[in-house]
Amino acid sequence: MTMTKLKERSLLGLKDLSRQEIESILDRAAYWEAQQEKVVPVLSTSFVANMFFENSTRTRFSFEMAEKRLGAQVLNFSAAASSVEKGESIYDTVKTLESMGIDAGVIRLKPSGVLEELAGKLTVPLINAGDGNNEHPTQALLDLFTMKRKFGTLQGLTVSIIGDISHSRVARSDLWALKKFGAEVKFCAPRSMQAPELEPYAQYVSMEEAMKSDVVMMLRVQLERHETGMLKSAEEYRAQYGLTVERAAKLSKHTLIMHPAPVNRNVEIDDAVVECEQSAIFTQMSNGVPVRMAVMERALK
Repeated sequence: MTMTKLKERSLLGLKDLSRQEIESILDRAAYWEAQQEKVVPVLSTSFVANMFFENSTRTRFSFEMAEKRLGAQVLNFSAAASSVEKGESIYDTVKTLESMGIDAGVIRLKPSGVLEELAGKLTVPLINAGDGNNEHPTQALLDLFTMKRKFGTLQGLTVSIIGDISHSRVARSDLWALKKFGAEVKFCAPRSMQAPELEPYAQYVSMEEAMKSDVVMMLRVQLERHETGMLKSAEEYRAQYGLTVERAAKLSKHTLIMHPAPVNRNVEIDDAVVECEQSAIFTQMSNGVPVRMAVMERALK
């Protein structure tokens, strides 16, 4: 496969993907969502490896569901139970699977920047299932799909992303994608969780201001990344930056509540709000399957 062709079929991020390309993925996702048949075996001769060097339940199952609905042969690999534990490099592991004849790889990594490098050395398309705090393209695609379903268009929408922006690959992918469609993105975060390098693209606003948007997207507080005590306590975070029942009650009736999950209930979002009328949290999860079907088909057709 030529490098250009490979690049067109891989999905490493949305920052460099054109609006047109994103639109074609979303259109195809709508096609798959409308399919009555659970399994349409268009990829029955393709072998796909899901390579997760960082834990994930939802993303991995969502990809696996998408691949199996397209009839692909799926190999699942998780680093915890593999020779990566014994120090085998990520490159060697991926290269090994490529040598065995996989047709595409879905990959999730802790370090940022490794994916680009890997993609340059392989001859199969790679799909980014989250790399460090760089990007998480399929999550942003399913977010856009969910917003488009609700509002009909992304043009002119205001979207507030609230929480740990500095560690969030979701915030970055959503930002790059939404800007291409003429949506306005606002961030809201404690100073210790802001990402100064993103300030030219989205302004930081107060919690009160953030609540006035068409979409309020709460991010998971990544407690495991805050050993340094950025967070004094979950209670304090909830009081200042959580989507509490009180705050949710004041939202405009058309405001959509979103969250990439997993949710820390009663930290960034109150239990009672997770499945309230305006919440699309579980809708996002179901939309992830047709979106990932579109991405896998693009990689393998």
